[in-house]
Amino acid sequence: MAGATSSKRHHQARQKPDGGRGMDMGNQHPSVKRLHEIQKQVKEIEQQVAVFSGLSTDRDYKELERNLTKQLFEIDSVDTEGKGDIQQARKRAAQETERLLKELEQNANHPRRLEIEALFKEAQALVEREITPFYEGGNGISDEFEEGIQDIVLRLTQVKTGGKISLRKARYRTLTKICTVQEIIENAVKKQLSLPLSNDVHPSVSKINSVMCEVNKARGTLIALLMGVSSNDTCRHLSCVLTGLIADLDALDVCGRTEIRNYRKEVVEEINKLQKYLDLDEEANSTQAYDLAKNQSIMKIEEIRKKMKEVHSLLLKTENASDLYLGLKAELQGLIAHLDEVSPGKNPCIREARRRAVIEVQTLITYIDLNEALEKRQKYPEQTAVEHRCHKAVWTVLGNLSQIQKEVISFDGNRTDKNYMRLEELLTKQLLALDAVDPQGDERCKAARKQAVKLAQNILYYLDMKTDEWEY
Repeated sequence: MAGATSSKRHHQARQKPDGGRGMDMGNQHPSVKRLHEIQKQVKEIEQQVAVFSGLSTDRDYKELERNLTKQLFEIDSVDTEGKGDIQQARKRAAQETERLLKELEQNANHPRRLEIEALFKEAQALVEREITPFYEGGNGISDEFEEGIQDIVLRLTQVKTGGKISLRKARYRTLTKICTVQEIIENAVKKQLSLPLSNDVHPSVSKINSVMCEVNKARGTLIALLMGVSSNDTCRHLSCVLTGLIADLDALDVCGRTEIRNYRKEVVEEINKLQKYLDLDEEANSTQAYDLAKNQSIMKIEEIRKKMKEVHSLLLKTENASDLYLGLKAELQGLIAHLDEVSPGKNPCIREARRRAVIEVQTLITYIDLNEALEKRQKYPEQTAVEHRCHKAVWTVLGNLSQIQKEVISFDGNRTDKNYMRLEELLTKQLLALDAVDPQGDERCKAARKQAVKLAQNILYYLDMKTDEWEY
């Protein structure tokens, strides 16, 4: 019985249809098998192409290009023996490889990628002008440098990537380098680590002072390496130098002197900071680093924004929303507190995401405050009857701003929409109306008009922020 079953299975296996091509790899034509092997190698290269964030002059680019071209030659060398199905398979394999070559070229020459590189070149030029003091062991830095670097960081955060992995990675890597340099310099200026102890205090102090001078020079070397303005050093060599300096400090005998031990500890901490910075470039290469959608801080911000939208929906849909004002405002203020707890780390994109979320929540709080004030005013008409004319004019504008702000909060379009242009025009009209209000020397009226102008400008700014297509 067992033999019969075995024979039956063998018969079924032989009779199983395979479309005439033979699904078993062992029965495939040698040329088809070779194409499968090449395609497998191309598939491995595909992942590297997708995340390639460099330029066409980079060594990694040339290596990927060389590997893909090699696979293309391998595909072309496959003998089809005139068989149509093998010819088609070879054609498909060649097209896929050519597609990857084209994608690699597009990644390296994408206009946004070139924009990122241009900003990095700007930062390089600033660093080259200011790096000499660090090489000489100093800490001096100009206000022009600080302002210039900050401006470049801001413009980098505004570069649109369209969610493209290679662009997000390039932007993040560039930001990481520039922000690291910014932090190194800020720490050096803030700390102003000089030589606090005289060489006469103890023989060990002279050695620590000597090491401190080397640390200042190493700071300049690190900045040059991060910004690619040094061809004389490598990260590995600098790491060895820093490790050697720590070893020299550890070997010192401070003879139980607390002030010398604390000085040595301070210098060791500075060296450890520089060593951490050396690892940042590698960190910026990992997927988790540049895919901010998976970043814990961004996820917290998005969770808070989700709650804010729930409050927003309830606020605008409820007919008698005034009954909810107190509770909703308390909830929104709680969200502001939660946003304050979110750590942006060293990433300016996360810092910008948090800032924008704070503005969104504050806008809702302002909307509630304004509506509360308007409703309170309606309850006491006898007071409004004796109001100064300019006060009435300001309140009229505030009533209009409340309606416009409600529309702005709900607006979900771009700057080419007719509704955007209409809202922008309405807000401009309210600003002109406030400009026409004559306070006639009344300080209270002057202050009220000033507040109303600020509110109108904030609403206009919020409308622009909603439509500037920013992304983290």
